[in-house]
Amino acid sequence: MALVVTLALAGGTVAVVSPAQAAPTKFKNCTALNKKYRHGVGKKGARDKVRGRTKPVTNFKVSTAIYNANTKLDRDKDGVACEKR
Repeated sequence: MALVVTLALAGGTVAVVSPAQAAPTKFKNCTALNKKYRHGVGKKGARDKVRGRTKPVTNFKVSTAIYNANTKLDRDKDGVACEKR
C-alpha cells in the first residue's frame, strides 16, 4: 500500500508527492552517493574548496535538501559533499 500526499498550491494547482519525493536520500558513504550523483551534491551557493592549482568541481548536483541529509559526507565543510571530478 503506497502513501500519497496531496498538496493544494496557490492558484488551484494540486501536487501529488510520494514519500520518495518528500524526503531526500541519506547515503551511507561517498561511494553510494557518487553512484547516483557522479560529481557530488552541494547546497545552493556552495563552491568547492581546493588547494594549489587544482581546479574546483563545478558540475555537482545543487540540492540543499540532499546536501543537508548528507552533511556528514562533506569532509572539508565547503558545502559540497563527495565532490569528485
